Amino acid sequence: MGDPRRLKKKFETQMHPWRAANIEIERELKKEYALKNKQEIWRMDSLLRSFKNQAKRLIALRTAQADKERTQLLQRLQRIGLLSTGAKLDAVLGLTTKTIMERRLQSFVFRRGLARTMKQARQLITHNHLAVGGKIVSAPSYIVTKAEEELINFSPRSPLFNQEHPERAHAEKKEKTAEPAEIK
Repeated sequence: MGDPRRLKKKFETQMHPWRAANIEIERELKKEYALKNKQEIWRMDSLLRSFKNQAKRLIALRTAQADKERTQLLQRLQRIGLLSTGAKLDAVLGLTTKTIMERRLQSFVFRRGLARTMKQARQLITHNHLAVGGKIVSAPSYIVTKAEEELINFSPRSPLFNQEHPERAHAEKKEKTAEPAEIK
């Protein structure tokens, strides 16, 4: 009959979904990050909104518990890589959706040259070709922490793990041609 528990939405939609400016921003984000649908943008917006709401609440409070929560929030955001070390709580209010989108596994796979396009990065992740720290991750929206950035690689069970695979050869050529341009 199915699972009796009631699943909750992990996002909140905008109050005015038909504003042209919002539609244009969402369309650009969806295109730039090769997202499946706008719900992925709304999830990241909701995550960002919760961080900002916590920061606003903690800025106003002056208790010992608030101090403890402040340090925990800042440590969490630094561990994720959204804030630099030594940042203040006010910096949380300056975060944008793009900063969170850059922390997704899909973005890291594309930026590190493991995939030719964002769309291909998404496909490699959903087909279990990539692992983070030896653990296969199949969610393109997985938020990569600072410690995990260097641990992203092909899964040992994937055919792409072989250095001689045609897709790997293409990615390596791309990296080699990009290096001399960076030196100039």
